[in-house]
Amino acid sequence: MPLPWLDPHIIGFPPVKLALQEPNGLLAAGGDLSLDWLLCAYRHGIFPWYEAGQPLLWWSPNPRLVITPDSLKISRSLRKLINKHSYEVSIDSNFAEVIQHCAQARRGSDGTWITAEMQAAYIKLHEHGYAHSVEVHAGTDLVGGLYGVALGKVFFGESMFSREDNTSKLALVYLVEQLRQWGFELIDCQLSSEHLFSLGAMEISRDEFIDCLKELLQGEDKIGKWQLDSDFVPLSYEY
Repeated sequence: MPLPWLDPHIIGFPPVKLALQEPNGLLAAGGDLSLDWLLCAYRHGIFPWYEAGQPLLWWSPNPRLVITPDSLKISRSLRKLINKHSYEVSIDSNFAEVIQHCAQARRGSDGTWITAEMQAAYIKLHEHGYAHSVEVHAGTDLVGGLYGVALGKVFFGESMFSREDNTSKLALVYLVEQLRQWGFELIDCQLSSEHLFSLGAMEISRDEFIDCLKELLQGEDKIGKWQLDSDFVPLSYEY
């Protein structure tokens, strides 16, 4: 069956059950990266992922990788790092720099899926209060972080980076604990990886993921610039 090509003037996607098995989750091409298109996509369990020179591609893989606030695993080395309080962690203090670091080509790769067009689209999402970043600073240097999109009680993780050991994991711990306090129930990790499995991520079927979205996206969106709660205290872990 040919891949559906989306008209950029008509916002909407085919049912996710029609996504290809190979490559896993490829659903459609076309459309655009405007605010309305992206919000529609996330609300239906779909995300954009493509490289420079390719058409805009939309995905909804099966199974889906997720973390819940209760499933996050903290390794011994990460516990030590948390307890040292060696870094300053913030939310939404420098979204553009975080996404730029995430966009840098991985070692051994010729390119990145976080193209200039993607960066501009997510910066716009951030400016409208839907996309958020976590920053880890050593002094004035940004050494780790992550970004994603928040709707209802779901945080859709997009990418993370580390310039020092475990700093992206530290960003995730702070994010998950703050999301827990705000009543969020699910963090979408999209695609499976050993790195994320080690942090407690688990696979669920796409049908189960879509059912979760139907329930968890009913509430009000937490729109606007985020910051850690004034009484936020990072967890202290025994080891």
